[in-house]
Amino acid sequence: MASYLKLLLSLLFFIFFSLASATGAEQHPLDSLSPAEFTLVQNIVNKSYRNPHHNLTFQYVGLNEPDKPLVLAWLSHPTTKLPPRQALAIIRLNKQTHEIIVDLSKRQVISDEVYEGSGYPLLTIEEQSAAIELPFTYEPFIESIKSRGLNLSDIVCSTFTVGWYGEEKSRRVLKVQCFTKKDSVNIYVRPIEGITIIVALDEMKIVGYGDRLRATVPKAEGTEYRASVLKPPFGPKLSRVAMVQPDGPGFEINGHMIRWANWEFHLAFDVRVGPILSLASIYDLEKQEFRRVMYRAYISELFVPYQDPSEDWFFKTFFDCGEFGFGLSAVSLEPLTDCPSNAVFLDGYYAAQDGSPTNISNVFCIFERHAGEIMWRHTESGIPNETYREVRSDVSLVVRMVSTVGNYDYILDWEFKPSGSIKLGVGLTGILEVKAVNQTHTTQIKDDEHGTLVAENSIAVSHDHFLTYHFDLDIDGTANSFVRTGLVTKHVTEPGVPRKSYWTAVTETLKTESNARIRLGREPFDFAIVNPNKKTKPGNPVGYRLIPGSVSSPIMFPGDYPQVRGAFTNYNVWVTPYNKSEKWAGGKYVDQSHGDDTLAVWSQRNRDIENKDIVLWYTLGFHHVPCQEDYPMMPTLSGGFELRPLNFFERSPVLKVLSPPPVPLPNCTGRP
Repeated sequence: MASYLKLLLSLLFFIFFSLASATGAEQHPLDSLSPAEFTLVQNIVNKSYRNPHHNLTFQYVGLNEPDKPLVLAWLSHPTTKLPPRQALAIIRLNKQTHEIIVDLSKRQVISDEVYEGSGYPLLTIEEQSAAIELPFTYEPFIESIKSRGLNLSDIVCSTFTVGWYGEEKSRRVLKVQCFTKKDSVNIYVRPIEGITIIVALDEMKIVGYGDRLRATVPKAEGTEYRASVLKPPFGPKLSRVAMVQPDGPGFEINGHMIRWANWEFHLAFDVRVGPILSLASIYDLEKQEFRRVMYRAYISELFVPYQDPSEDWFFKTFFDCGEFGFGLSAVSLEPLTDCPSNAVFLDGYYAAQDGSPTNISNVFCIFERHAGEIMWRHTESGIPNETYREVRSDVSLVVRMVSTVGNYDYILDWEFKPSGSIKLGVGLTGILEVKAVNQTHTTQIKDDEHGTLVAENSIAVSHDHFLTYHFDLDIDGTANSFVRTGLVTKHVTEPGVPRKSYWTAVTETLKTESNARIRLGREPFDFAIVNPNKKTKPGNPVGYRLIPGSVSSPIMFPGDYPQVRGAFTNYNVWVTPYNKSEKWAGGKYVDQSHGDDTLAVWSQRNRDIENKDIVLWYTLGFHHVPCQEDYPMMPTLSGGFELRPLNFFERSPVLKVLSPPPVPLPNCTGRP
């Protein structure tokens, strides 16, 4: 048995390193910037603005995506010259925001525009780290900590964006609030209430300070979550399991291209949105060709408004992609716990504040999911004296990333299935954001505390999560339409039939953006993207259907300032014509934005979307009223939705799939 385990571990070790280090592929037009390209951008920009008195910081550096027609032309003839390779660099220079386009082949800046509108660019880790150190040398803060009987050495601080509340002009600032780590590292459930610090980022100094109230700091007892310091009893006990693929992974990674079963797609990493999946195509066994489903897709924005309007909390309405960066907040995945033993890991890179390339190891894991699901089955017992049973076990391919934005951890899954479906999964876990109060029991609460008393002196504040996905679907080509199918109740008119009613499907092609703004859950509708120019043999247009998950929509007033900025969540579904510049639903500059550059604003042009290159936007929402089971560590709350073929194939694409053969292992019968 020992030699068997040694062989197995050696095999997994070889698979991991041989695939994860594969770098021999030729460059693709949609590849993320490489470390060498980040360094090149850094050198070109610094050389262009060489001045010892300049305070230059890189807020965002990423691929300046080539024009779509150029990419499609290259894909049709991939031996030809690549489209121009360019980078977009958003920098702060002498308190101004510059949008810079760098041509990497020419090694020069080809465009530099100073942005003068509302909002500020993505925050950097370095400026946030510098901001949270300032209170420790600020005398009023030191006195506030001492007056509460706390030790400065036990205090840690965190940054919070301030939002926008009608000001014509604003300064680039953050708020800093602090916590205690004494006797527990679970800091977010142990806030020091009442102290607010305002930091000006360009000057990196404290420009505002308030200490207006006192509340009991919640106890450390029972809040620790580290296995190394928890004490028995432990439980419930979970049995071990082994995942063995003796033939190695069923997928191939060639540069950024991934091929598995009947799927192929491109995977890239971006500091703002995290994973970007492009050029997803599925092999049609009958037509003997790959057919395009999706040109480009990613999570465009995540809006998290907390629902406490008090002075110390009202501003907590976060835009995690545009303010903090989903990619910037990505964490290294742990083998065997974040991802199963058959996973392959890939790294990601981003530009630090000085422009230098920074590595996030194991930022993605890719694995085949064998979860005991059934792909399809049928038992035929309707034929006299005969019984037939056919079952196919389901296997899927998962691309996973985890982003930890402050207290919350977001588990992002993109799951590809042999049936042609793409399932999008989101898991919310981590730590609740807690407000310290003096009450210890619900009977002591007389006013609305805007959350749930989950422990003594601890109100977990209610909040929302709205994740807006961007899907540039190209269903068998770029010219697509958005169709709505209503399920309409009809009266039975046929004589002699005792039924009084039935429903029938009525399909309508939506022609403009205003027609395609959809609030789900009000009427029984199905929605799909179809290619009206491509039809199946029976005459149905080929398409993909949106199967929503649980529906949650904003409850705040539309004119409330946070909702003006987050107006892209006003509808669950939007459809817009493809526009290269319309990719971030909350706008390019989200921090303190005025809501004047969002998906809701772009859509007001009411452009034609029939038989055009169109983009589907879908918002997955959660209303979260916390409960005690979410404390002190929140079990994963999962949600998701699906894109599923709709008359895309002539018949089931998995009819001829055979279940994977079993792997012989000792005691594989399941008996003890």
